Amino acid sequence: MNSSKATLKRIVNERRGLVVPGAFNAMSARVIEDQGFEAVYVTGAGVTNMYMGLPDLSFIGLHEIAEHTARIRDAVGLPIIVDADTGFGNPVNTYRTVQILERAGADAIQIEDQVFPKKCGHFAGKDVIAIEDMVGKIKAAVDARKDSDLLIIGRTDSAAVHGFEAAIERAQKLAEAGADILFVEAVETAEQIKQLPKLLDRPQLINIVIGGKTPALDAQVLADMGFALVLYANAALQGAVAGMTKALSTLKKNGRLDEDKNLVAPFAERQRLVNKGFYDELEQKYAAE
Repeated sequence: MNSSKATLKRIVNERRGLVVPGAFNAMSARVIEDQGFEAVYVTGAGVTNMYMGLPDLSFIGLHEIAEHTARIRDAVGLPIIVDADTGFGNPVNTYRTVQILERAGADAIQIEDQVFPKKCGHFAGKDVIAIEDMVGKIKAAVDARKDSDLLIIGRTDSAAVHGFEAAIERAQKLAEAGADILFVEAVETAEQIKQLPKLLDRPQLINIVIGGKTPALDAQVLADMGFALVLYANAALQGAVAGMTKALSTLKKNGRLDEDKNLVAPFAERQRLVNKGFYDELEQKYAAE
């Protein structure tokens, strides 16, 4: 049994509104773990933005997300939730996607019902596939997993397309197909958020996009409502961009940049986060005598 999978399954079933930040690379995952968070989310939007410098419009594929998942798995011991977009194809492709991402180190895999090419859930102009096709993807994902503790997250973007009630109906069908966690994306009012745990009996993930469509409520409030996971998929990304902008604008203005903790992480802190001390010990251990 994979202990990180069992850990995540236990956390989800507790429905305590666990805050899960998103990581866009291994270093951001290290910072998330170092700050005491209990799980990490591999964000497709974050990887697209930070790895390619492009918007979240289906520019990455299975190869890129699997590679980032494997690197993050090597870097941290936390449970890893992976954004697998639309499953990168039909149900057969989704089956293969789950196989590859589970092997790369995923403990939960998220599949959504947007038409390919998909868009960020908080962009306009989305559309969704037929519910029968999405049910097939969820069934394929469930069948593909080797470890029964691997969680399948069924996401629907239909609230923005067909309305809140239609999204609830879709989510119920995803649960019937075997989704372990439900994710109704981009709900736009606090009342809709409050209704979700009352209308759907599976553990649920709520996505808080900073500057997005969904109202930001405190994690404890969301826990009290009954949510299992509170996702901040791109908080680290937006913080990193703000930090880079601040540091580099100071460098541009002043012509130099010193080790100011308000602007940059100290050199020693950077080495600590990448575990340099461990490799120093290895170097000494295996040095020729």
